[in-house]
Amino acid sequence: MKDILVLVFSNLKHDARVTRQINFLRKEHRVTVVCFDAEDTPGVTFIRVTQTKLTLFRKALMAISLLIRQYNAAYQLFHSYGHLTEQLSSKRFDLIVANDIDTLPLAFKFKGNAKIIFDAHEYAPRHFENNKIWKTFFQPFYIHLCEKYIPRVDGMLTVGKGLANEYEKHFGVKPVIITNATRYHDIAPAPIKPDTIRLIHHGIANPSRRLELMVEMMDYLDERFTLDLMLMTSDFASGQTKAFIENLKTSASKNPKIKILPPVKSHAVVTTIQPYDIGVFLLPPVNFNYENTLPNKLFDFIQARLGIAIGPTPEMASIVNHYSIGVVSEEFTAKSLAAKLNALTTEQVASFKSNAGIAAKELNAERNEEIFNRLVKEVLSR
Repeated sequence: MKDILVLVFSNLKHDARVTRQINFLRKEHRVTVVCFDAEDTPGVTFIRVTQTKLTLFRKALMAISLLIRQYNAAYQLFHSYGHLTEQLSSKRFDLIVANDIDTLPLAFKFKGNAKIIFDAHEYAPRHFENNKIWKTFFQPFYIHLCEKYIPRVDGMLTVGKGLANEYEKHFGVKPVIITNATRYHDIAPAPIKPDTIRLIHHGIANPSRRLELMVEMMDYLDERFTLDLMLMTSDFASGQTKAFIENLKTSASKNPKIKILPPVKSHAVVTTIQPYDIGVFLLPPVNFNYENTLPNKLFDFIQARLGIAIGPTPEMASIVNHYSIGVVSEEFTAKSLAAKLNALTTEQVASFKSNAGIAAKELNAERNEEIFNRLVKEVLSR
């Protein structure tokens, strides 16, 4: 049994990937987790930190630090968790699992003799490349962090092939792929009601995700279709994001066939959406990560035994087509996806839901746990 530190700057109540990671580790090891918040878990020690509040003054200092390439100073302003030194400096770990590039400097600070595995949930240097402000201030910063730390890690993970290839191309480390698949659910598809097809989308409400396209899509669908949006908003959402959500609610309220629902905890998502017929996700590739996304919700749809309706995002489309579990639009437009949905028969939707049961047995967290454990054992044995 080894001592393992997991670092993540998120609320684990809504972070399914890292929660699965912790559950993999705690079966055989003593686990300490640094995070914003979490539900208490047997055998796991949590050190909760408060997310840094970026006041106007702090933002100004950060901007100056980033522009003049004083990256250590910028990092301290962005992640001011100095009190962790007192809590962690006396501890000795065998392995540190660092989630997302922002935690890597902290991982190396407390490294000692520990090995480090880096889990890159996104491709950090191009995360919000569609945003000019982010690209000006943060892109060089994240490139710097990648260049400085990634070649020094003992193992690396990411969520899909596109991201893995890009990291290997630019930073010389080939990540192991652990998808965002949730655990296997032994459930049956919900029966389809006559003349009704219930659509569901769940996830973070963010302007760059263009959720308004799914609202617009309902204007082109026939009377069989309804759409529920189960949306989550960060406690630290910007004014722009809050305004986007209010506008989205206003648009949705004009169509009686659209409902906006509150989010549920990540472990309850599959059972909550199981009564629906088709999971929907239309995400224009406005940046590299969106172009190569392979999100939690795709695997949630599969485990809930839903059909799937998506835009032509390559890795998602590959899974949908391989297992014959849904439709892929020709373009990233509301009209294009609506055309695919309108053409569906009840029998086709039932077939998608049935085929999802086959996919669910192959695309699940249990399969990923085997891959993850092999990497941990390999790294610890070096």
